[in-house]
Amino acid sequence: MTNAPAPHSGPLPRRPTPQCPRSAATSGVQRPNVTGWKPAPPPHPPATVCRGPGKLRHRRAWGAAAPGTEYVPVKGDHVIGIVTAKSGDIFKVDVGGSEPASLSYLSFEGATKRNRPNVQVGDLIYGQFVVANKDMEPEMVCIDSCGRANGMGVIGQDGLLFKVTLGLIRKLLAPDCEIIQEVGKLYPLEIVFGMNGRIWVKAKTIQQTLILANILEACEHMTSDQRKQIFSRLAES
Repeated sequence: MTNAPAPHSGPLPRRPTPQCPRSAATSGVQRPNVTGWKPAPPPHPPATVCRGPGKLRHRRAWGAAAPGTEYVPVKGDHVIGIVTAKSGDIFKVDVGGSEPASLSYLSFEGATKRNRPNVQVGDLIYGQFVVANKDMEPEMVCIDSCGRANGMGVIGQDGLLFKVTLGLIRKLLAPDCEIIQEVGKLYPLEIVFGMNGRIWVKAKTIQQTLILANILEACEHMTSDQRKQIFSRLAES
C-alpha cells in the first residue's frame, strides 16, 4: 500500500496576471489577444512645409521669406526709412530689413551741434547707406560725398507711402522705363523711390494720389497694351 503525499501547508503560488501596457490603456486602444503585441508609436510631429523658395530663417519657428519681399541693405542704396526712435545723437530708422539703421543728426546738410535738424519719430527719411555689412549695424546719411542734400532728407508730411516688390522697384528705376513717363503725363506729381521697395507719391488731390498708387502697384502684372488702355481711359476722364 503506497503512502499518499503530505498536504501542502504553505500558501499556494499565484499565477501572474497579464497587464495591459500603459500607453495602450491610457490611449483607450483595446489590446488584442495576440502574443507579442506592442502599442503603436505616437504620431510624428507635423513637419515644416515650405511652399516656395526664399531665405530660411528661425525666430520662434522656422519659415522662409518669399524672394523679393525682404530687403538686405547694400552700401550706396537710396532708401526710404521711418524714424522709430531717438537715442542721444542717433536716430533709429526702419528700412524694412532685419534690423534698423542708425542715422546721426550730423548727417544732414548744414547740421551742427547748435543747428540740429528738426527730425521727429514717425518722419519719413530719404537717404543712402554708407555702411552695410552683415557684421555691423547699417548706417545711413542724408548727404552726398560733397556734403549736399541732393534731394535727401525728411520727406514732406503729405503724400502716400506704400510698398512694392524689389523687382518692381528696379524696373521703375530703369532709365528706359515707360511706366514713369506715362504716369507723369496723367497728373502733376512728386514721387520718391526707395531701393528697399517703398514708394512715396503725392499729387494735387487725395483721389489722384490714390489712383497713381494703385497704378504703380498693379503695373507689375500688366502688359504694355493693358497699361496703355488704362492710361487712355484716365486721360479721357
